[in-house]
Amino acid sequence: MTHFEPQTMGQQFGRRSWAEPWKIKMVEPLRVTDRDTRERALDEAGYNTFLLRSRDVYIDLLTDSGTSAMSDRQWAGMMMGDEAYAGSVNFFHLESAIQHYYGYRHILPTHQGRGAEHLLSRAAIKPGQLVPGNMYFTTTRAHQELAGGEFADVVIDQAHDPDDPHPFKGNVDLDKLDTLIATRGAANIAYVSLAATVNMAGGQPVSMANAKALKALCERHEIKVYLDATRLVENAFFIQERELGYQATRIADIVKEFTSHTDGAWSSAKKDSLVNIGGWLAVNEWPLFEELRNQIVLFEGLHTYGGLAGRDMEAMAIGIAESMQDDHIRSRIGQVRYLGELLTDWEVPIVHPVGGHAIFLNARAFYPQLSQDEFPAQTLAAELYLDSGIRSMERGVVSAGRDPKTGGHHYPNLELTRLTIPRRVYTQAHMDVVAESVKTVWDNRTAATGLEMIYEPKYLRFFQARFKPRHG
Repeated sequence: MTHFEPQTMGQQFGRRSWAEPWKIKMVEPLRVTDRDTRERALDEAGYNTFLLRSRDVYIDLLTDSGTSAMSDRQWAGMMMGDEAYAGSVNFFHLESAIQHYYGYRHILPTHQGRGAEHLLSRAAIKPGQLVPGNMYFTTTRAHQELAGGEFADVVIDQAHDPDDPHPFKGNVDLDKLDTLIATRGAANIAYVSLAATVNMAGGQPVSMANAKALKALCERHEIKVYLDATRLVENAFFIQERELGYQATRIADIVKEFTSHTDGAWSSAKKDSLVNIGGWLAVNEWPLFEELRNQIVLFEGLHTYGGLAGRDMEAMAIGIAESMQDDHIRSRIGQVRYLGELLTDWEVPIVHPVGGHAIFLNARAFYPQLSQDEFPAQTLAAELYLDSGIRSMERGVVSAGRDPKTGGHHYPNLELTRLTIPRRVYTQAHMDVVAESVKTVWDNRTAATGLEMIYEPKYLRFFQARFKPRHG
C-alpha cells in the first residue's frame, strides 16, 4: 500500500516504495505495559485520556500539538537564543518568517494559539455580536463566548456527515452566511472566523475558491475575515492535490495566496510549524494591531517575546520554513493516509475523506447501542487505551460542551475519536500497531456499555472531566 509514488518510478517495477524525507539520529524509548497496569492507570485518570500520565502511554496519539520532532537545524537554532527581554534578534527572525510565508504586516508572538485567540476575541468582539465560523473549535469558541460573542456555524452541511466524499468539507456555506448577514445585520457580526482545515469535522480543508468568494462577500458588507492558520500548510496540500489549476503550484505559494483572502490570522505553531511551544497573531490593520500590542503586555508578555524564550522563537522561525517544503507535507499527510487505508481496508468506520493530521474514528458506528449521554467517543478512547496503551482523544459530546444559554449538552452530529499523528515522530510500523489495535476494539464493539460523567469542570470539560464505567 503506497502513496505519492515518485514521478520517476521505474517502469520495470510498476511501482516504487515511498519513504519519509528524513532519517533518525536520536530515539526516545517507549514503555510497553500490560493490561492490568493500563486498567489501574485508566481508573486513576477517571477514564479521561488527558489525565493519563505519559509514562503509562505506549503510542501517544492524543494530539499533534507540540508533539512534533524538531529538526537538527531547529535544535541548532535553539542554541542561538537571544534571551533579551526586549527586542530579541530571534523575534525579528520570526517576524520576517511570518511576513515572508504568510504575508501579514504586523506580527505578535504568543505562548501558543489560544493566547492569540484570547487577544483577538477581546479586541475584535463586542458583547452580543455574532462570530460566524466554519464549525466550532473548542478553545476558539470558548474565547469568543467569554468575550461576549455568540458563535454561529456556517460550514457546509457535508461537514457533518462522516461518509460524505466532498473534497472540501471545510468550506463556508456562503448562502448561510449571506442569510445571517441579512437577518442579523453586518454591524452585529464581529468577524468571520475561518479555520483552514476544520478539526472537528476530521481535518477537512477549505478550497481556494471558497476562501476567495468568502472574502468578496465579506468585503461587500465591510466584515473582516480572520483565519485560524494552525494547519494551513496541510490545507494547502489538499488544494494542490484537489483544486483545478494548483497541481503545479508550490505549497508556499498556495499558503501565501490563501492568506491574501483574509485580514489577519492566528496560529498555534505547535502544529504545522514543528515546535513544542509557541504561537502568533498577525493582522494587516494598524489600529487593531495597536490595540493587540497594548493587550499582549497584560496577558502574554512584551510584544517582542509574547511569553516565549528567544530560543523558542528561533526554532519557530526555522520550523515555518521547513513546514512549507513540499516533500515534508507529502510525507506528513502520507503517513496519516497510510493508517486510514489500513482501517478502511478492514471496514472500520472512519471519517472520509481522510484529513491532514488525524484519523477520526466514527464512534457512533462503533457503538450504536450507546446514546450520546453515554459518551461513545470517550468510551472508544478508553477501550483503545485498555487494548494496547495507545492514547487517543474524544471529539464528540464531551468536547462540544454545554450551551451557555440553556446549560444543556451540545449534541454534535459527529461523535468521533481522534487518532492524531505527531509530525516526524512515529514510523510506519507504529501505524500498523495502531491499526491492529483499532481493529481489535472494532471486533469487540458489542461489549461496550458506555461511561457516566462524575466530574465536570466549568470550562473546556474534555480536558479534565472524569468518568466511570456503566455496567449495563
